[in-house]
Amino acid sequence: MGILPRSSYYTKDYRQTAALIRARQPYLIKNIFTGLGLFAFAMSIYSFTFYAVKQDDFSDVKVPEGPAAAAAPVQTAPQTMSQGSVPDPRK
Repeated sequence: MGILPRSSYYTKDYRQTAALIRARQPYLIKNIFTGLGLFAFAMSIYSFTFYAVKQDDFSDVKVPEGPAAAAAPVQTAPQTMSQGSVPDPRK
């Protein structure tokens, strides 16, 4: 019982065989146009976004003069025990 040869469109060094090139040839032009269409669509959205953001007016936004001061620690009100609760022994 021998080992069946592996059927593949690629050679042992992972290059395309002539059969694969022939099988892909009818789709080459369609794939190129599809890729170009998708690229043009993505670039149009990208350029529109830059155009839309460029029109924003930020003149009403105040820019701080220096770095922000350290925030004061937030103080919370002491918690009261409700009925049936157990006090925390770690406090």
